[in-house]
Amino acid sequence: MMFSSRHLLLVLTAAVVFTACAATAGNAPAANMNPNLNANIAKLVAAAPTADVLLALEKHAHKAYINGDGNFFENFLSDKLVMQKAGSRLSKTNVIKMISGVKCEVKKGWALTEPQMLTIDNDTYVLSYESNMKGSCTAAGKTEKMPGPVRAATVWVRSGKNWQAAFHGENRIVDPTAPPANDKKEEPKMDGKAATNANTAAAPEPVKPTADRITAALMTAENSVWEAWRAHDAKKIEDLTAKDIAFVNIFGTTFANKVATTKNWTSAACDVTSFTLADGVGTPVSPKVAILTLTGTVNGTCSGTDISGQKIYGNSVYVKDGNAWKWVFGFNSPW
Repeated sequence: MMFSSRHLLLVLTAAVVFTACAATAGNAPAANMNPNLNANIAKLVAAAPTADVLLALEKHAHKAYINGDGNFFENFLSDKLVMQKAGSRLSKTNVIKMISGVKCEVKKGWALTEPQMLTIDNDTYVLSYESNMKGSCTAAGKTEKMPGPVRAATVWVRSGKNWQAAFHGENRIVDPTAPPANDKKEEPKMDGKAATNANTAAAPEPVKPTADRITAALMTAENSVWEAWRAHDAKKIEDLTAKDIAFVNIFGTTFANKVATTKNWTSAACDVTSFTLADGVGTPVSPKVAILTLTGTVNGTCSGTDISGQKIYGNSVYVKDGNAWKWVFGFNSPW
């Protein structure tokens, strides 16, 4: 949902788990830098957090990630954590296992900047920010260059005296109007059997939809929001969303409030004829807040480019307003 320009098929997704790391691999594990970190932060945010306080937590998480310090994230991540990687949902256990096998080398001069905070309720906040990390990370014997700069977002929930991450996503920041680089390399040819085996090994585990009531309710609401976007219907967008909303699109562009988000969604850039939503899974993170992950497929054009069959991995946060679930934050990733 919510494209804004052309070259949609050529956008690459960023690494998925706090990959905007923070130092060199030789640093001491971040969890040992300040054992009372969360307790100290909790004192500062007893009433409500600030963007700077949450950004400080993000920095410590990046430092732990670069050292493969999975233990740090045992209390840092919510037990209800929801994340996606190429359409596959990751649980807290999955994420900690991934982090525990990572080692990174990052150039000095890194920074987390442009923090923007959205209040969902007194116990739930969203922080988005930009990371300019440069370097590489090695996991499972494979080393990859960091895809910076990225726009990241984290959903923070209060758990007792602590703040925990319930969602995290990162998209590479790209210029949606720039022509694509002509650097695609030809894939090596394989015989039929080898190709089948390679594709099977590379494909992520598909997300399996569930039939629970929360998923059904959120998918109904999500379909209505997408239809309002498709029809460029500002009135319906107003009715279907919370008072304050924010959005990060597949290009790593953030829209920090309702005015900016609605303007983007109702622009004439895209002429979408149809869409389908599938693989929805809803996860309540508090009595009044839930996160929906899904896969969207659209048909039509954006800025004159045919986007038929384009897939988007959506992550939508909903807040309960009376008996209705209202869309409050979205983070869409390219396939």
